[in-house]
Amino acid sequence: MPIKLDNDFEVYNADQEILGRLASIVAKQLLNGKKVAIINADKALLSGSKKGIIEKYRTRLNLVEKANPAHSPYWSRRPDLLVKRIVRGMLPYRKPSGKEAFKRLFVFIGTPENIKAENIKKLNIKDPKKIFVNTISIRELSKLLGYNAKL
Repeated sequence: MPIKLDNDFEVYNADQEILGRLASIVAKQLLNGKKVAIINADKALLSGSKKGIIEKYRTRLNLVEKANPAHSPYWSRRPDLLVKRIVRGMLPYRKPSGKEAFKRLFVFIGTPENIKAENIKKLNIKDPKKIFVNTISIRELSKLLGYNAKL
């Protein structure tokens, strides 16, 4: 069932945006009680060396608790769920306010048909390619971590 995005949603385009900066803005909007949708999540960028970022996320994927492996943290390889988890890291998720805020977050790969172009917000930040030397897209990171669906 497709999600109906009303006019009460704040829609952010993650295309060519630094994910940490976008996630902090989105987290603040969620904590203020707004519904937020992120589109083009697979095109968001992470700054830093590709080798270091890939190593960091591969380590996170392989974390296993010895006593009970079912209690281990879960990191998805899918781009939209990865972005959602990164935003969750900026919310007080274990408190009721953080859980309610997280329920108001929707993340999409690409752009759904029911979103109007005039409602989409773009961050007013300089071009990431001019600020950062090394960046990697979430799409590329997901492929390197083993996500093999057609993006």
